[in-house]
Amino acid sequence: MSACPCQSGLDYERCCGPLHAGAAAASAESLMRSRYCAYVRADEPYLLASWHASTRPPALDLHADRDTRWLGLDVKRHDVVDADHARVEFVARYRVGGGRAVRLHEVSRFVREQGRWYYVDGEFPSA
Repeated sequence: MSACPCQSGLDYERCCGPLHAGAAAASAESLMRSRYCAYVRADEPYLLASWHASTRPPALDLHADRDTRWLGLDVKRHDVVDADHARVEFVARYRVGGGRAVRLHEVSRFVREQGRWYYVDGEFPSA
C-alpha cells in the first residue's frame, strides 16, 4: 500500500482511490483532495468528471506538462456554506522541471448536485 498523494495520512486505496474509481466524495474537502491526487496521477478523465459542467473546460492536456512534479498539499480550511455549497482553501506546491517550487493558493467553490460534489471554480487570494 502507498500513501495517498493528498497527504491525508491514509493509503491511496482507502482515500482517493475509491473516488477515482467512481465513489461519491463525502465532502467538498474530500473531492478537492481527490482532485489534487488526480493532478499528481495525471488522471484527466477524473478531473473532467469532477468539474461542474458550467465551468468545465472541453479538455485537459496534463501529459503536456510531464515536467511538473507535485510536491504537497496543505488544506487551510473547509467552509460549509449550506447543504449543497462549500469552499475549500488550500495551498498546493509543485515544481516544473528543475525550476523553483511554485505555490498555488486557491479558495475553491464546490456544489453538490444529485448527491455528488463538483468543483466549480476558484479565486486566488492576494498575498
